[in-house]
Amino acid sequence: MAQELILPVRRCGRSGLQLPVISLGMARYFGGECITKDARDIFRRALDIGITHFDLANNYGVPRGSAEINFGRLLSNGFKHYRNEIVIATKAGYQAWDGPCGGGGSRKHMRASLDLSLRRLNIDYVDIFYSHCPDATTPLEETIGALVDAVERGKARYVGLSSYSPELTVQAIKLLREWRVPCIVHQPSYSMLNRWIEAELLDVLADNGVGCVAFAVLAQGLLTNSVMAAPGRSGSERGRRPFGRENLAHAAALNLIAKRRGQSLEQLAIAWALRESRITSVLIGVRNVDQLDELVANVEQLHFSQEELTEIDAHAVNGDINYWQTSYSYAEVTKVRRNAESAI
Repeated sequence: MAQELILPVRRCGRSGLQLPVISLGMARYFGGECITKDARDIFRRALDIGITHFDLANNYGVPRGSAEINFGRLLSNGFKHYRNEIVIATKAGYQAWDGPCGGGGSRKHMRASLDLSLRRLNIDYVDIFYSHCPDATTPLEETIGALVDAVERGKARYVGLSSYSPELTVQAIKLLREWRVPCIVHQPSYSMLNRWIEAELLDVLADNGVGCVAFAVLAQGLLTNSVMAAPGRSGSERGRRPFGRENLAHAAALNLIAKRRGQSLEQLAIAWALRESRITSVLIGVRNVDQLDELVANVEQLHFSQEELTEIDAHAVNGDINYWQTSYSYAEVTKVRRNAESAI
């Protein structure tokens, strides 16, 4: 790939923030107790090609939080002068430490989590602070109020939601507007085998001027050439729903389409997600620089003929792999809250 490649950017909803169409997620390969040379090389290469958006969370890495520690070390050791040119996002909501306050959407957890994240990252603020997931046991107003608090304290520039249902998203956006802190981005799972956002969520985001950063576009590794090379071995090793027989058959058919387009299956999956103009950016995770170069190599090949889209639609079907789906409605959240209040 040519060194000169600079990724195109898209505006994040109706905000002034622009993000590269491909962003780097730190969920899988930046955690651990020590930082590797590969991590430094990946970060440097990402900056060279225009990846300026880096996505973290308080629970990423083993042990939890180590991805933020490692990213903070990278940033402090030779890259600090890029701070004003990069977008750093983190999240709170999933369990990040032991104890009743170690997860959830309470003001207590959200505030403590952000303070800990900033300490691990060794920075004064994050650019985007997300509610990582809805919490049915905490009033939505409390969770959203904690996001507002992060902006008012100067510890986050923007706020966002992740894995919220369309209905909960509408309610959260309304609350944020009342506090005059707009929601600029939603981060849902989305792939050719996980299309749940197309039914309602994308319309909700577009109508409200909210950007969309999609994660898991490679369907937890199913939409990769490595799986196609040894599907039986990969399926038996992982033992998870993505690698069921039907999903593998669909992935194999999509792989043939990718080859006719001169793309890898991974490149097809990324291009297909980005064909949708309401998608601001897609998150990828990489092990090394070569893999990064491979995934971004055909980023400009986003055009699909109607015949290609029709053929893809025959195999791009929901494969029961949306592990992050919100399983309750706003009405159910309200019911849980009222039940808890009546018990006091």
